[in-house]
Amino acid sequence: MKNKVEKEWEKEFDYFNKRITPCRRAIMEIFEEEERHLSAEEVYMLLRERGEKVGIATVYRNLDLLSQMGLLHRVNFGDGREHYEMTRVSPPQHHHHLVCTRCGKVIDYSELVREEHEFLDRLERELSSKYDFLIQSHQIYFYGLCESCRSNFES
Repeated sequence: MKNKVEKEWEKEFDYFNKRITPCRRAIMEIFEEEERHLSAEEVYMLLRERGEKVGIATVYRNLDLLSQMGLLHRVNFGDGREHYEMTRVSPPQHHHHLVCTRCGKVIDYSELVREEHEFLDRLERELSSKYDFLIQSHQIYFYGLCESCRSNFES
């Protein structure tokens, strides 16, 4: 039986008139199982561990397609690699990222208080008006040291 998330992304494939190939299904399943940010290389390795016979170029093409379809969200943490995470549409889970500059740990941050939402909404409206630009989304990254690295650094 299909779970709710799988039904959601299958609707997107129908909407975009794209086939759910075995590779695409396997990629989506990996993101569902891992529930973390993954690079193309990590996705490739996880596919190979599952016995999928797929090339790295195919992985890159499919990640790009899945991002264009809105099923995956592309993020860049400043480490020279693109990372991807599954997009949650229902319920929406907009979040930002805390990135440790020492160990690379990434923490999803979604506990925005009302004042932060109001600030971001106001900022988007002002930027849209000033530059006559339709803002469709935004990403915010906070860089610093995680608890573990900070305690090692202070020792």
